Amino acid sequence: MVERIPMSKAGHLRLKEELSRLEKVDRIEVVKAIEVAREHGDLKENAEYHAAKERQGHIEGRILELKDKLSRAEVIDCSKVSTNKAVFGTVVTLLDLDSDEEVTYQLLGPEESDVKKGSISVMSPIGRSILGKEVGDEVLVVTPGGNREFEVMEIEKSTFE
Repeated sequence: MVERIPMSKAGHLRLKEELSRLEKVDRIEVVKAIEVAREHGDLKENAEYHAAKERQGHIEGRILELKDKLSRAEVIDCSKVSTNKAVFGTVVTLLDLDSDEEVTYQLLGPEESDVKKGSISVMSPIGRSILGKEVGDEVLVVTPGGNREFEVMEIEKSTFE
């Protein structure tokens, strides 16, 4: 069975746009760069050629990766998820029971999580610990830096899709 990859509508759209740019712009540019570098002669000592070929490899690898992820995507409209429990797409406010500090995260897929922007992966240690919890539940998160305890203060719908 193929493992589905959960992602928001916005995350799915971003990946489709990146794939389109890679296929329609970056791929064409790197082919032109390889042609120009070939015209410079001896390919063994041609740094431009080797750099362009390496970039081409990265582009083709990312295209394959994106096609795979998009084919396995389970697109979820985050504005329509239930807020009875912490689930994919919800925005969860936690109280750190050690520091008495509040943190808020949106639970998203691994491809779109960004802690700096307030989103974490449902596959991360904290994401896995939060899933299924309700307001008032205590959460023990086992991290490489040690155990942390939180209390779920609020679960809201995302303002994004």
